[in-house]
Formats: sequence, C-alpha cells, structure tokens
Amino acid sequence: MACRISELILECADPERLAAFWCEVLGYVEIGREDDGGIEIGPPDVGFGGPQPTIILSPGDVPPATKPRLHIDVNPTDRDQAAELERLLALGARPADVGQTGAEDWHVLADPEGNVFCLLRARVRPV
Repeated sequence: MACRISELILECADPERLAAFWCEVLGYVEIGREDDGGIEIGPPDVGFGGPQPTIILSPGDVPPATKPRLHIDVNPTDRDQAAELERLLALGARPADVGQTGAEDWHVLADPEGNVFCLLRARVRPV
C-alpha cells in the first residue's frame, strides 16, 4: 500500500482572497470552512478524497522572504501556455524571480500573497 496526497495546506494572511484566486486558477470551488477561519477548496462535485488534492488556505504568518521548500506546479488544460499565462496574470499572479536563467520552458509566478508557483508548458487533460 502507498499514500497519496489528499490535502495541501497553505498558510496565508487572507484566506478569502487566496481561496478566490486558487479557485479561479484551478477551477476549484469552496468545499468547507475551518473553525480557525481556514477555507478548503477542491474540485467541484468531488471534494475531499478525489483524484486531486484539496487545498486548505489557513490563516497564518506572512510567508518567509526565502525561497520556499515546496511549491505548486500547474499545467494548462484547455489552452496553450502563453494564453494561460495571460489568464493567470489577469487573475492577480505576478512574475517571480527565484534565480531562473530565462531559458526555462516554464514561468515562475507568485500568487497575490507572494507564494511561488510554476506554470509548466505541457497541456494536460482535465480530471
């Protein structure tokens, strides 16, 4: 038997704002609220335990200024990378510099609170 990732927890200053951002990025919906003000989001009509992990936006400290040890990678599902980059920037993502050379075939971005994530080139099928 093996484990599988069921949830990702992201500490943030404004769970409402980040939940809205990541719901738009991933096509997720709000599936629950935590007593501490956290918001759980996940795929519509699936929720916890489905093939994709849910994300809990948990109230917490501002992320450290150093490069995080873990980040999220996303792939476009219904458009090419350039069109998806344009969409993500319109949602509030911004380019981030983590020391990349510029020759990479992915884009490093930050969400509205500065959490780094990457937009990869390959298009994947929606789940």
